[in-house]
Amino acid sequence: MYHILIVDDEEKIRSLIRKYAEFEGHTIREATNGMEAITICREERFDIIILDIMMPMLDGFSACAEIRKFSDTPIIMLSARGEEYDKINGFRIGIDDYLVKPFSPKELMLRIEAIMKRVRVKEPESAHETFSLEGLTVDFTARIVYIDGQRAELSPKEYELLFYLIKNANIALTRENLICKVWGYDFYGDDRTLDTHIKLLRRSLGPYSKFIVTLRGVGYRFENNR
Repeated sequence: MYHILIVDDEEKIRSLIRKYAEFEGHTIREATNGMEAITICREERFDIIILDIMMPMLDGFSACAEIRKFSDTPIIMLSARGEEYDKINGFRIGIDDYLVKPFSPKELMLRIEAIMKRVRVKEPESAHETFSLEGLTVDFTARIVYIDGQRAELSPKEYELLFYLIKNANIALTRENLICKVWGYDFYGDDRTLDTHIKLLRRSLGPYSKFIVTLRGVGYRFENNR
């Protein structure tokens, strides 16, 4: 079972999530704003964080960016708005999933389980492994990407997507394959999530986004012609 932090200024939302989470055996701690969430995360370790965007004192985006400076705990962001900008901004600063209010508590529990399954199956690399192509350098072991010698800031999902694309270079990867391998078979989003992350990844790679080729009607391919 998981130790979950619920961050939302609406008591009804916190109570609803707590009800379903505790029914499934999880332990819960609550915070009512972003500042409180940051303080709690510095003092206590959680398996996953449920974070609202619109809150007093400090919004969810700012809180997430601060938490990411010292923690890689998975974060699911909640929002009453479903605009693409909010989703892109959330993924850029390192959230793992995005859920629009009103939402189904059962769906939230399923998304939590899907994320935690992916976290559990990750294993560290046994040897230091790097990849270089022109000015792009990827340190798989340290999880660092360099663009022309400068460190690039990638979200966790951008990194996982790039890792999988490079590991399968010159292979046509279907959209279904990428979603299953990067997000997991229990993914509850849609194809637009993949498209959003590809767009963000290309932006992060700058001139080396050219290596990620779109295969219309199929998916994507990382081209390594060296």
